[in-house]
Amino acid sequence: MNDDDNQSPRQGTGDDELADALLEEELRQAAAVLDPVPEALRQLALDAYALHDLDARIAELTFDSLVDALPVRGVTDAPRMLTFRAGEVTVDVEVTDDGLIGQVLPPRSARIDVLGGPQAARPVAVDTLGRFSSDTPPAGPFALRLRTGAGVIVTEWLRA
Repeated sequence: MNDDDNQSPRQGTGDDELADALLEEELRQAAAVLDPVPEALRQLALDAYALHDLDARIAELTFDSLVDALPVRGVTDAPRMLTFRAGEVTVDVEVTDDGLIGQVLPPRSARIDVLGGPQAARPVAVDTLGRFSSDTPPAGPFALRLRTGAGVIVTEWLRA
C-alpha cells in the first residue's frame, strides 16, 4: 500500500481553492486593465447601493477634521475626526490607519455595520456606553449603518 492510497478524497482541496483564488484575482486584474469601470458608473452604483435602506434616516456630517479643524503645529498624520447627527443621535468617529474608534450619543444599544461599497458589511459591537471600535481601517468609500430599537440610521458616504 503506498501513501497515495491513504489520502482522503478531501485532501488537496486547499490547493484547488488557492489556485481558484489566484485565477480569480488574475482575471480581476485583467478586467481592470482591459475593460475598466467608468468612474461615473462606479459612482452611480455606490449611490444605488446606498438606497437599499430606504426607510433609514440619513445622519448628516456635521464635523470633518479634514475641513473644519485648525491645523496643529508639529502634528503630522493626525487621525480624521468625524461627527454625524440624525435627530437626537450623534455618532463621533475617529478614523486611523489601525481602524475606527467611536461613540454613539446618547449611549444606547445598537449594532453598527461598516459599509464599504459592494463588499459585505462588517459588523462592529457597541458597548453599554455607546463605544465601538473596528481594527480594520476602511478602504475606499465607507459609511456606517446603525440599527437601534428606534430604527436604522445611515451616515453619508465618505472616502477614507
